[in-house]
Amino acid sequence: MNREASSPIDVTTTPMPADSAAIRSAFSRFPSGIAALCAAVEGEPVALVASSFQVGISLDPPLVLFSVQQSSTTWPRLRRATHLGVSILGADHGEICAQLAAKDKSARFKDIETIVDADSAVFLPNSALLMKCSIRSETAAGDHRLILLEVLGVQADTRVEPLIFHGSEFRGLDRR
Repeated sequence: MNREASSPIDVTTTPMPADSAAIRSAFSRFPSGIAALCAAVEGEPVALVASSFQVGISLDPPLVLFSVQQSSTTWPRLRRATHLGVSILGADHGEICAQLAAKDKSARFKDIETIVDADSAVFLPNSALLMKCSIRSETAAGDHRLILLEVLGVQADTRVEPLIFHGSEFRGLDRR
């Protein structure tokens, strides 16, 4: 839609709220896919769920990125893995996503089917995209860490629609 020059757009912003809940609510207006980053560490599956996952950071070499809170107790365990399985969750994975992100780490993989490869990368079947990755670098960024991953292999399933996180809710794509 084009606007005529005689009707200018009035865009105003408000200062950033000091309240982290208000910031989180504002940021929730940006829709994102959801990645489950998983590996078997010392024989036990470990999962971290990230809505901050970004692809296309670099094509040569292929790099992806996600962020994790500095206070995470899962990341120090997961980062010990030599390879991570990244599963871009499918539209039907809402309950699995909530279970993998639960505070009770002992029940995260209860009754969840997984695929574990020879390098202990763990994948979730019926995902929109699977990527095998290795950790390239970590950088402190405020109260988070930015984790750069090198993609070593991919498998996409074009029949699976991705799970979307928007407005603090799980959604699917609306194909109008």
